[in-house]
Amino acid sequence: MERRPLGRTGVMVSALGFGTWPMGGDRYGVIEDAEAIRAIHRAIDGGVNCVDTAPAYGSGHAEEVLGRALAGRRDKVILVTKWGLAQDPETKAYRRDISRANLLREVEVSLGRLRTDVIDVYLIHWPTESTPFEEAFRAMDDLVRAGKIRFVGVSNFTVDQMERCRAVRPVDVLQVGYHLFDRRMEPEVFPYCQRHGIGVMGYGTFAHGLLTGTFTAETRFDSAPDWRAKGIIFGQPIFTPENLKKNVAVVERLTREVAAPRGVPASQIALAWVLRNPVISVALIGARTPAEVEQNLIGAGLRLTDAEVAKIEDIVRGAAGTIRAFTPLRNALDQWE
Repeated sequence: MERRPLGRTGVMVSALGFGTWPMGGDRYGVIEDAEAIRAIHRAIDGGVNCVDTAPAYGSGHAEEVLGRALAGRRDKVILVTKWGLAQDPETKAYRRDISRANLLREVEVSLGRLRTDVIDVYLIHWPTESTPFEEAFRAMDDLVRAGKIRFVGVSNFTVDQMERCRAVRPVDVLQVGYHLFDRRMEPEVFPYCQRHGIGVMGYGTFAHGLLTGTFTAETRFDSAPDWRAKGIIFGQPIFTPENLKKNVAVVERLTREVAAPRGVPASQIALAWVLRNPVISVALIGARTPAEVEQNLIGAGLRLTDAEVAKIEDIVRGAAGTIRAFTPLRNALDQWE
């Protein structure tokens, strides 16, 4: 497994990372914990050393399952989790809170769920104006000095928001969405990260399932457990019925014209495309079974030719709903779901 530098931290991470959002059981349908644990073990055995989670994934369930999975294997991974975003277990409404008091509470809860004494990378999950970013970063720096966390970062922040954080201390890591249907970070955010040595973790590599090639124009999602039923994914309406039909056609072309000639599924082309960007330290992919992990491990070693990249660029011009603006301080997080 290829290793890449995580910005200027001095840490080398696997190009492929394991994302645990599906393990929460509340966004992509029900998942068997035992199977999820086997998937994590297979990923680690395959050379994956970066695992990402968050309390917001299943109201802490993903962290709990990951803590069980890492028993006896904690030293083999760079453990990433987040804070500042919580979901009410009854109303399912999200609440953003990046105050010092909440940080001190959340870090202890996460350490307990994860069964560890230190978190390698701790990220503010979403920006909020309820507390100045400067205050939040001072509090996080205090946790670094206390030995609770090693590196600090942010998730879903803009350049201006990161600049405010950097007024207090360096931003070590940024986590953002990045895939063939979402390239909003390319013009400003990625060059900024390169200039300042910020490690970049890209999530949503398969466009939240779209680039797996398993959807059809008639695919519909269960509105109860599946967030894609709303049609809007982090501000982009790529899953609305009309846009889904067009985007499925894009994936079918990718499969037919790029993936099939290489003898691989579209998902591996999607992963290879993300990893060809030198700013990406690690591409996060959620897997529910060991078999899915196997496919991802193969895809992490795939290299695209210039001709293939040109073909891909031509094909994705037909994508629908790929809005370019990214404004993460909208009033309600459910607008991003």
